[in-house]
Amino acid sequence: MSRSQAVALALAVIPLLSAGCAPDSDAAESEPAAAGGVEAMGGLNADAMAVLSNPNLATEDELTAVPGITAEAAAAVAGGRPYLRAADLHAVLAGAIGEKEALGAYRALWLPINLNDVTNDEILLIPGVGDRMAHEFEEYRPYVDMGEFRMEIGKYVDENEVERLARYVYVPIDLNSATREEIMAVPGMSERMAYEFEEYRPYTDLDQFRREIGKYVDETEVARFERYVTLNQGG
Repeated sequence: MSRSQAVALALAVIPLLSAGCAPDSDAAESEPAAAGGVEAMGGLNADAMAVLSNPNLATEDELTAVPGITAEAAAAVAGGRPYLRAADLHAVLAGAIGEKEALGAYRALWLPINLNDVTNDEILLIPGVGDRMAHEFEEYRPYVDMGEFRMEIGKYVDENEVERLARYVYVPIDLNSATREEIMAVPGMSERMAYEFEEYRPYTDLDQFRREIGKYVDETEVARFERYVTLNQGG
């Protein structure tokens, strides 16, 4: 091979070698997309933002699907309904499967707690909540609505953590001023029952609420609904 032929061959090979060493264009574009997906989740796994089963509403099959809950424990939980406080649920569940297992189960099973009357011990049952955060929960009472909770707790943790914590708590709605959307947010609420909540306005006291709603559901269900409502002064 002559020198001129060798030079020509080298010039032809160099672009091919360069193309083989360069990153694949599709792969290069996929890396930022993957990073964006992680950032959007804030490092949380899928379970961290999953819907929590409500012990007052879940079937026994749904209860046994919760990690750590046995068939016997599910039967015990179902037999203790309705739960009006998280402490009552915890006494039953911890008695059936142990303290550690019960605390682990609260990543998938939970009785929403009223921010304005929950005890410190009940707050500490929330997965990932320690003494400092429990203090912050209590510091800003009374809460007017969940927007206030998000604003105040958002001073200490990021948005994803605020939303995770918000799944465990609620602020009672005012019977005389709550919107249909707010009423429908009550666990186990139906459109028909929301209509009945509105039908008897204005409520003068909770006895009236119990009496009117008691026309449609039994006493235990009235008590369960009552956890989520209040009558504000002057309303």
